Order: sequence, then structure tokens, then C-alpha cells
Amino acid sequence: MQDIYIGRQPIYDRNLNVYAYELLFRSGLENAAMFSDGDRATSHVINNAFLEFGLEKLVGRHRAFINLTRAFLTGEWQLPFPKDRIVLEVLEDIEPDAAVIGAVRELRRSGHTLALDDFLYHDKLRPLIEHADIIKIDLMAVPDGELVAHLDQLRGYPVHLLAEKIETLEQFEQCRDLGFDYFQGYFLSRPQVISGQAVPASGLATVRLLAQLQDPQVTPEELEALISQDLGLSYKLLRYINSAFFALPRKVDSIRQAVVYLGNRTIKTWATLLVFCGVEDRPTDLMTIAMLRARMCQLLAEKTGEAEPEIYFTAGLFSALEALLGMPLDQILEALPLSDTLKAALLHHQGAIGEALSCVLAYERTQWDSAQFRELAPAGITEAYVEAARWADETTELLLGTTN
Repeated sequence: MQDIYIGRQPIYDRNLNVYAYELLFRSGLENAAMFSDGDRATSHVINNAFLEFGLEKLVGRHRAFINLTRAFLTGEWQLPFPKDRIVLEVLEDIEPDAAVIGAVRELRRSGHTLALDDFLYHDKLRPLIEHADIIKIDLMAVPDGELVAHLDQLRGYPVHLLAEKIETLEQFEQCRDLGFDYFQGYFLSRPQVISGQAVPASGLATVRLLAQLQDPQVTPEELEALISQDLGLSYKLLRYINSAFFALPRKVDSIRQAVVYLGNRTIKTWATLLVFCGVEDRPTDLMTIAMLRARMCQLLAEKTGEAEPEIYFTAGLFSALEALLGMPLDQILEALPLSDTLKAALLHHQGAIGEALSCVLAYERTQWDSAQFRELAPAGITEAYVEAARWADETTELLLGTTN
């Protein structure tokens, strides 16, 4: 397991009701942002908010403010954000050149809510102000006596004003009297650090997936093959697509279904975030066992004509989660929305999928009498095992880069 952290600080309205939370980079339980790479910090916040904790857990029904670097803002990185839940903060150190202004204009046109962070008025910022919804003014950065002058420059724009770094009751009352709409600072509430644990994914597998996505002719079948080779990647992808963000009418149980639904562009964004967050390699033996189980389940389904053999692959792959995470499988599955059918197969070996998984596990333990599936002859089961073992070994070698 990998420890993960994220900070959040509430933003209040004029009646001191929570309007939103700003999500902040944290690398540990220390309530401080320590980083040297802004892109990496933003990636961690996005990854942890959307792919690990889940936006609902972090902010509930409220909005989330997320800081964007130039790379994210100008489209070098795609934004996997629900437009009605996120406020995109344009950082103060981003030069408002033509590319940035164009990106801001396009984001606003497409329905995103934009905020200008740590704002100090300057004429060159006017193109950004014209497309902003919220202006955040850092009270510690505005010299004494100049706050009113800054506000006067903004009176002609239809923007909401947010006072940040409010340290005292006097500052809060002054800003409310001046017409500010939103308020944030230590006087109201300090940031809270939230911790959790993430399922790690193979860094090498993720990089190779990202490389494959550079090919415009890559097929869903090829992407499925790459993602299915790593347990952590498969887990994260299914958790992502079954999150509240997509709100699908039915659970997606297979990697292929997820790939087809999301499309190459969204998967590229997802894989990029994983790479940029520094995912970890998994133990070789566990990778091999997980892939052997997955492939053998799939082969049993194919040999007996079962529908959707790719879901059998998912069941075999996820049967190794308990060993990977060191916690009961039922607790793990609570964090991964799956269909009742797949959950029953994993937890209780029920249904056709569960029977295939039970057969695979029995064969793995050399319990030959219990290694049965449908009317498949013992020779067919052995054939499936041998083929799955060969495939799993070759795939592991490929991932580790040890093939000749």
C-alpha cells in the first residue's frame, strides 16, 4: 500500500456557510505544501482527489478549488474535471501571454468556472479578468491602504470577490463591509490534512501504456492488453470509471468496456497523471500469479462459450488484491464499485464467474479433484493452465524488460 495525502481548506460565503473547499498538495501529515515542481504537485492533487479519495468524500456537495499550472491550463495536459463541481485557479505566476489568454477564453466558453489566484491588479491582467468568475485577493500581499484601490479597478467586471489569508476578525469584517462574496483564511479555518492509502500500479506498465497511446491507430484491444497486465492499473481504471463523476447507469466490470467508454484521450489523461505521480513497481511473483489467474479464467470462459470472457479476466486479476493490499477482500471491494455478480464471484465464488475462479484457485493449489468447470475435460483445464502460465511468464518478462 502507498500512503497518500491531500489538504483541504474551506471557503465561506457571507453567511459563513461553506461554499467550497480548496484542495492543496500535501506530501505528509505536516500541514505544509513542500514541493519544487508545480506540475507534479497539481498532478498529485488531481490524482488523489479524483482517482483515490473521490471528490464526494473530500468536498461532499460543495465545489472544489484546484490550482492549475501553465501546462495544465494551456492544454498540454487534459483536464478530467466535472465542470459543475470544480473551480480552476489560475496561479499568479503564470504570464498572461496569448496562449494563456486563449486557454482561459476556451475554458470559460466550454463552461468551466475560473478564479484568478493571489490577485494584484495590473493592466496586463485585464484579458484574464474579462474571462474570470472569481478574483482571489491575498490580504497579506496587498499593501496597507491599497485594498480599496484594487477593488475599485474591479468594480466594472461581473466577478465575485474572494478574500484569502484572513488572519483576524477585523480583517474579516472589513472585507465583508467592502463587498467581498467569499472568505478564506486561518481566522476562519486552517487547512485539514486527509490521509489514506492507494493501490500502487507498475510504473513501467503505465509508461508503456502512455507510449502506446501516442499512436493514433492504437486499438481498444491493444489498450486492454496493456492495462490488463498490471493489477494496480486495472484497479484504478475500474474505480475511476465507476466513480460518481461518470454516474453510469450500470457498473463497468471489464477493462475492455472501460477503454471503449472512456476513449483514448481520457485514458491518456488518466495514464499521464499516474506516471507524473510516481507510481511504483509491484513484486514480480504477485504480478505473475495475478496475470496467470486472470488469463486462465478468461480461457476457461472462452473454451466453454461463456459470455463476456473479459469479465472472467477481471475476476482472476482482482482475486490477488487481498495478497497485494494485506487486508480482507470485502473491505477492498467496498472501495471499488463492481456489479453484484462480480463481487459475488470474488467473495463467494458464486455464479459462472465464481466457478471459473474456484477452478483456477484449486488448480493453483494442486487440488485436482476440485479443479472443475462446466463440462470441460481435465485435459482442457490443464491446457488452459499451461497456456495461461506461459502467457503470464512472457508478459512479466516483457514488463520487466528482460526478454531478448
